[in-house]
Amino acid sequence: MRFLHSLIPSLLVLGAGVAQAASSWSFDEAVISVTGKSGASSAFKDKLSDHVPLAKPVTLGATDSLKIVLTATEAGTAKRPHQAFLLLRDQDTGLETTFPFSVKENGKGKVDFTQKDLPVQLLLSSQPLRATLLLASFGSTQAFSNHVFNLEVKTDPNVPLPKYEKPLRYGKLDEIHHIFRPDPKSGPMIISLFFVLAVVATVPILLGTWAYLGANLSHVSKAMGTAPISHSLFFGSILSMEGLFFLYYYSWTLFQILPVAGVISTVIFLSGTKALSEVQSRRLAGER
Repeated sequence: MRFLHSLIPSLLVLGAGVAQAASSWSFDEAVISVTGKSGASSAFKDKLSDHVPLAKPVTLGATDSLKIVLTATEAGTAKRPHQAFLLLRDQDTGLETTFPFSVKENGKGKVDFTQKDLPVQLLLSSQPLRATLLLASFGSTQAFSNHVFNLEVKTDPNVPLPKYEKPLRYGKLDEIHHIFRPDPKSGPMIISLFFVLAVVATVPILLGTWAYLGANLSHVSKAMGTAPISHSLFFGSILSMEGLFFLYYYSWTLFQILPVAGVISTVIFLSGTKALSEVQSRRLAGER
């Protein structure tokens, strides 16, 4: 009886260890095949083992397509894992790339790729790529990660290999010296004088038109006597705006002219309102 009592706990611990070891991810009915460009016949076909890799490397030609079909299992039961990848690793540099399996709910999964899907670094590898199968999911079930075969990439000797382009790295760059364009200059003086004379020549025409239309210059003294400040400021501000345009053309910049133009525009608006009110009062009185 004492022997049985001491044996029972040991058997329970052993059974729990066996159950835990059996609760792990694996695969079944795994078949790897390599087909040519036409896909009519398989250049290579074999079964994959979950504990022993293939003895000979699998050759992938330039126009070949590699496909793996398997059934993922959890504790011996077909099931869909959360993660299923085929990992290819360069044995010299350690660079890796992964291809995910498309897995159904019943655990059947498939992955296929060609040389075009491989990174340039792996195409230039001097040794066969080490292929590892990864199966894992949530929970306490142990993941599966074993070496299943080696992949030898056989490129076309008549086609040059793609060149490796160094990726963009963010960091300190060389100092940049900005070269600004010179400030814009006014046009030739001859052209400017031509347009000035053209504008000045219209002044006699303007005065003649005013006289023809009945402009009464005798009201200047009366207008200045009634509202001298408004008329003086209005006329002076108009002349000042013309002078401001000349300064902008000659030497001033836009940032220099804008504040002054704002002040002159305000004076024109306020004084012009008063001056026009005085002119309207004389028009209503019948003096114009």
